[in-house]
Amino acid sequence: MSKEKQFVTEITPQQEDFSRWYIDVIKKADLMDYSPVRGCIVFRPDGYEIWEHIRDELDRRFKATGHRNAYFPMFIPESFFQKEKEHVEGFNPELPWVTEAGGEQLEEKLAIRPTSETMIGHMYSKWIQSYRDLPVLINQWANVVRWEKRTLPFLRTSEFLWQEGHTAHETEQEAREETMQMLKIYREFVEDYLAIPVIEGQKTPSEKFAGAVDTFSIEAMMKDGRAVQAGTSHYLGTNFAVAFDIKFLGRENEQEFVHTTSWGVSTRLIGSMIMVHGDDRGLALPPKVAPTQVIMIPIGPAKMREQVVGRANELFSELKQAGVRVRMDDRSDISPGWKFNEYEMRGVPVRLEIGPRDMENGVCVLVSRVTGEKRIVQQADLVEEVNRMLADVHQEMFERARSFRDEHFYSVETIDEMKAQMEEKRGFTLAGWCGSEACEKHVKDETGATSRNIPFDPQTTKTKCLVCGEDAKHTVVFARAY
Repeated sequence: MSKEKQFVTEITPQQEDFSRWYIDVIKKADLMDYSPVRGCIVFRPDGYEIWEHIRDELDRRFKATGHRNAYFPMFIPESFFQKEKEHVEGFNPELPWVTEAGGEQLEEKLAIRPTSETMIGHMYSKWIQSYRDLPVLINQWANVVRWEKRTLPFLRTSEFLWQEGHTAHETEQEAREETMQMLKIYREFVEDYLAIPVIEGQKTPSEKFAGAVDTFSIEAMMKDGRAVQAGTSHYLGTNFAVAFDIKFLGRENEQEFVHTTSWGVSTRLIGSMIMVHGDDRGLALPPKVAPTQVIMIPIGPAKMREQVVGRANELFSELKQAGVRVRMDDRSDISPGWKFNEYEMRGVPVRLEIGPRDMENGVCVLVSRVTGEKRIVQQADLVEEVNRMLADVHQEMFERARSFRDEHFYSVETIDEMKAQMEEKRGFTLAGWCGSEACEKHVKDETGATSRNIPFDPQTTKTKCLVCGEDAKHTVVFARAY
């Protein structure tokens, strides 16, 4: 068996064991490694660079809408959590506590930040005095800790990286507009940058954020049919304002409580992207976040090597100058076939091959990671042709992901129909729901699926609850989820 064949067989096929495939791919592609602390991972440079591209683009979009970054402490006094009862009940099982420091017991134990509503609420109560101080539009890039029982790298870890926006507004209308604006930014980013189609909608009361009035989400389908909550935006009403006494002198010269929001995405976007686009050959990275967008591989006999590499270096400089993230692999002791397999596994969107005959003809070959299409392009037009192929790769990835989701999205009328569907097929189901928590719980108990959201734009509107048969108040997306 050739080296090239062996290289790919080290990855478990998706159909055989999707979770195993996922672990094989992220480790083999050097995105992460396990740390000695349970449930925590080490981001290797390629994995962290993907996060940097996500962070930088989102940060640009946040700032374009008037938000600014700040940083708050990761240690939160226990008393802060007692102020918002629903919030502390929602997070308490996952909270790690610091009880001793400097060899002494602390007077008050400190939680390690699971989210920052309480700390930020405390600070906003000091900073906001008048309607003239509003709105406050702050975002934080940080790490948070939630002591998860079951972990999966990137998707669910005890410590993870994220951003959390926290805003305060004069009126409910302004706060609700902010909530929806940020959800839209998330949807546009995930679709335009990560090539992942998502379903926008509102969470059911049992699935909303602890302490929120309303929670909205974008939901994505993985290749095993499971859902990932790719981003959330919460309208918190005056719940945290009352708990933390965030009041301001209003326009009528009376004290009022602010209306607050919070919204966030995390490094689970990396896991989602891998599970949506990867295949049995390995990763397939969307061009806009790929650490390497183009891998250049000079090929040909040893006697021509110096000339080919020399020309490849010139083309490399052109692409680099044009802002393309390009790498060259000119190792002479590794076969081209091995390199092709390696960079396919690493998910590099475009491969550029150049050999002696290409040099004679003033051309080179571009190969798409996603379709395998080969394009012979003029070296004089290389930057333009590379950018065109990168755009085509992104579009192809998005279309494939959307087609997969549409093919695995089922409409059901009853719980029995849903159970049969889920036993035979993977994917999402659309069903009617009367609004009763008991019926929602029954779905989870019977199928293992949870309500993902009440979509803003469902494919069809359901009239009867799938469990009790009463009139449906909502049309809901149900799925098993990570």
